[in-house]
Amino acid sequence: MKEQTLHAADGTPIALRVYESDRPDRGSVVIGGAMGVRQDYYAAFAQWLAGQGWRVTTFDYRGSGASMPAAGLRGYKADLFDWTRDYEAAIDHAHAALPGLPLYLLGHSLGAQLPGLLANQHKVSGLLSVAAGSGYWRENAPQLKRLVPYFWWVLVPLATWLCGYFPGRKLKKVGDLPAGVVLQWRKWCLNPGYSVGAEGEAARLSYAKVTFPVMALSITDDELMTLRGTHSLIGLYTNARSQIQRIAPADVAARRLGHFGPFRSEQQAQLWPRMALWLDGLATPQAA
Repeated sequence: MKEQTLHAADGTPIALRVYESDRPDRGSVVIGGAMGVRQDYYAAFAQWLAGQGWRVTTFDYRGSGASMPAAGLRGYKADLFDWTRDYEAAIDHAHAALPGLPLYLLGHSLGAQLPGLLANQHKVSGLLSVAAGSGYWRENAPQLKRLVPYFWWVLVPLATWLCGYFPGRKLKKVGDLPAGVVLQWRKWCLNPGYSVGAEGEAARLSYAKVTFPVMALSITDDELMTLRGTHSLIGLYTNARSQIQRIAPADVAARRLGHFGPFRSEQQAQLWPRMALWLDGLATPQAA
């Protein structure tokens, strides 16, 4: 594994890791992380995937993980469009390394929502979406849905106003987030059309431009996302070949899987090989 720093289009430094394969004959995979989740979380999976013949890239969005500014997040300017630019920078970097081979995105939650806004979609050969949904609060899992009115209407606005960023680590909610990120995310989650509904026609057209295939894994015991939410998200990619695959804990010899379980090392013998096969399958019409 190699740690590197690259720069987004506006010059912002982004922390990136590359997991090289001895035989990168399958192509590249860029892992887009979930909201508030550091790239460290995907390290074991990325290392394993590299061993299967992929060149794997992970990164931290600006204002998070190893891309945290030295001065901290108070007053730090960043929003979800900036995070999309960071995603683009990681894709450009990976594509330049293996320009003749396919490049796939493996998006966990938010990481499967942002690709519809990418300006360099033409460099992407497919998206494997894992535990991702639209985020619209009425489509959240039942337990979460009971909590989100307080979260979105009280906690997020108040804490962000007081601190100049969202202090999620202290509150044990999501993680520390730049004010612009959490407030834009709030706007998306309160809109029935999620990102497209909140951002309007330009966002709708951007999602409609996606023509790479999308395979979405919906986890039956996901504590955050629902099957309905997954359908809503995938429905934003109106011109993409798409398929939704339901995964239950029993399917992968687990008692519990949930929103974060797919990337835990205990799934190395069960779900990870399936995910590698689904990545391969994105290249064939039969997979979508």
